[in-house]
Amino acid sequence: MNEQATYFWTKEINGKTRVGLTKAGQDELGSIKFAHLPKVGDAVKAGATLISVEAEKAVSDIDSPVSGTVAAVNPQLDNDFEALNSASEDDAWLVDIQTA
Repeated sequence: MNEQATYFWTKEINGKTRVGLTKAGQDELGSIKFAHLPKVGDAVKAGATLISVEAEKAVSDIDSPVSGTVAAVNPQLDNDFEALNSASEDDAWLVDIQTA
């Protein structure tokens, strides 16, 4: 299995799959300075790049754990990526994906 799978957590919220950054992913990447996220309406495919990040320890493309259409992007990430460095995984969510 792709070792990047440990970068994300997923959970069902209102019939969509919320994708967030795990503590292990945060530790591996270091403090995230910038992230290029998909936009609402973008199609994403499991195993294809979901986000590109510039972080303290690495510049990485991170693959999506699920396929579908982006239904929401964390509004906290509009101008500030600090939420991705949060100790609370609930704050470190990236996108909601409609999988069906």
